[in-house]
Amino acid sequence: MLSNSSRYAIRAVIYLASQPLPNEKTGIKKISSDLDLPTPFLAKILQILTKQKILVSMKGPHGGFSLLKNPREISLFDIVKAIDGTDIFTNCVMHSGSCQASEQNKNKCPLHDDYEKIRSRLIKLFSSKTIYELVKKANKGDMITI
Repeated sequence: MLSNSSRYAIRAVIYLASQPLPNEKTGIKKISSDLDLPTPFLAKILQILTKQKILVSMKGPHGGFSLLKNPREISLFDIVKAIDGTDIFTNCVMHSGSCQASEQNKNKCPLHDDYEKIRSRLIKLFSSKTIYELVKKANKGDMITI
């Protein structure tokens, strides 16, 4: 359901939030190695998160990435929105474009009513789950790998 970019972004933000010294920069090679993610692809994702003011980056030998915001203030919705936009929450499952446009054209897809209920729950879930909560769960062992 989520793009690889959004999934990698979520994993990387959780990883950065779980570092022992939160303001210390972590290099891209360490992040990609520890998460087993391709470095060039991850670098692009982290740059997007930096432009969206979720992360901060510093170049140079002591450079790297760290969180710009408190993990309690970063929701899953923030990350997905920064990486992929809100299409996953607004677009029709079968038709191109938003469900609102399909409704206006009286061209609802056969899944529209069912997906509308799920969409509302997804938005609520992604908006209410913070990185802080996910790090806490990971530290309890509820999440074996990030």
